[in-house]
Order: sequence, then C-alpha cells, then structure tokens
Amino acid sequence: MQPDSIDDTIARLAAQQYFASRELATALFLALKMERPLFVEGEPGVGKTELAKAAAGLLGTTMLRLQCYEGLDTASALYEWDYPRQIMALRLAESAGERPDNDTLYRSEFLLKRPLLQALLPDDQHPGARRVLLIDEIDRADEPFEAFLLELLSDFQVSIPEYGTVRATQPPLVIMTSNRTREVHDALKRRCLYQWIGYPERERELAIVAARAPDTSAELQRRAVDFVYRLRGMDLFKSPGIAETIDWCRALSALSVTELDPQSVQNTLGVLLKYQDDLAQLDAERIAQCLAIAE
Repeated sequence: MQPDSIDDTIARLAAQQYFASRELATALFLALKMERPLFVEGEPGVGKTELAKAAAGLLGTTMLRLQCYEGLDTASALYEWDYPRQIMALRLAESAGERPDNDTLYRSEFLLKRPLLQALLPDDQHPGARRVLLIDEIDRADEPFEAFLLELLSDFQVSIPEYGTVRATQPPLVIMTSNRTREVHDALKRRCLYQWIGYPERERELAIVAARAPDTSAELQRRAVDFVYRLRGMDLFKSPGIAETIDWCRALSALSVTELDPQSVQNTLGVLLKYQDDLAQLDAERIAQCLAIAE
C-alpha cells in the first residue's frame, strides 16, 4: 500500500531502517503519487541503492535491479529469446507435419524476461503491489542505452518486434541512480523527478548506524561517526560514505573493540578509505589529532 503523506513515507521508510531526510521522502512520495521515475544522484555509499530496497519494503514487493555497465544492451536489460527451446518447438512442429509460423516460435514461454520487461508485468508473488525497478549507476551505461530508456520511462511500455508492445497495467516505481562519473542526458532527466543525496547530518547518521550496526555500543557509534565526520573535512580523494561508517562499526564490533584509540583506527582504516593516497594521509599522529577533535 502506498503512503498517504510525507510523514507516513518517512515513518514507513524508518520501519525499513532507512532514515530519509524530509526532502528525499517528499521526492519519493511525489514519484509514487505522480507515477514518475525518481532520478537520484550522490556520492557512492550515501544510500541511493538502499532507498530502492527500502521503497520495495514499504510497498510490500520485491525490487528488480538492473546494474548498468559499459556495453549494456537490450538482451541483458530487456529480453532475449530462448533459442534452444525455439529450435525444439520448430522441430516438433515439423515432425508433426505442421508449418511453423511466428506463433510457433515467438510465444511468451520462450521470452526470457530481463529486469526492464519484468517491471512492466504484474508481480505474481505480490498481487496488486507496484513493482520497484532500480536502474543502478546509469552513468556507467552508454548514451545509446539512455536513448533506449526514453520509451520505457515516458509511457512505461516497450516494443518487441516479434511479439508486440508490452504496456504496464500499473506503472512501476523506477529509481535511477548515478554517481556522476559522467553527465546523463537532459532528455532522460526531464522524464524524472530529481533528488540529490548528500552525507546526512550527524544525528541522522547516528540513527542509521544504530539501526544497521546494533552490536556496537552507543558510545563507540558516537565516536566513530564523529571521526568519520572529521575525515570528510579533509582533502581526500574519496571520503567515506554512510556504508563505510556502518561497515567500520561492524568491523570494530567483530574485533571486540570497545574504545577508539589510534592503534584500533590504524588497524581498520582500510574499511573506511579505499585509496592508498588517502590512507597515506592518516599516520598515527594525524589519527590521534582526529580522535582528539572528535571527542
């Protein structure tokens, strides 16, 4: 069931352990209400993919995910035909003395449905629920694939030459994400509502960490979040996102660390930072300074 207000959207996302800002909850509410795709940009690790998962939980359905990459084509994203079964059907028809035609070869059971096509079809496991389609990291796909998406996002339909036009009886909730490795074409953005997801304020990140890394003590969660905030103020190639904060707290818990000190931070810094140049900036003295400021 769809939320009936922005406050309801915030509460139901929180029930999925996703603590959205009011701006983001408003964008999601409008995407559902207006039946428009939601285009979400932000740094890696700020919760773009998790938003789609939480939205699926909110709607009581499963999420379909299309992971974009360079060279992605319609066979991987939309459909392809099951050629071995088609050949078998062809031979069976010929052995029975029948003359094969399109109805023999291009039947629904021979259609291998990929995420984009599945999103337009009813969800048999969750009757009546809206589909949720995540088109993840669209900026990694080629520009021709963006053009291919225009029909889908405009009319929620796709044309299959051998089969016909497939239209959604109930438009899916489409959430498209981008890490801004390149600019996405305006024609695609115009078909969507837009929302930027930045790093959350401290209290919201604490709530996220508490929900996602509950085995860590509240004091250690506070120290960890404060330390990450300090790192984000440094001139790093890639600042740690919320996902890294959660992973770090889980790593500290797995190591039975109860209090942050320079050595425990040094030992686990690879959970937070993924580039050698960033790691090189954090020697023992700099870590001690960051811990002192974060107290």
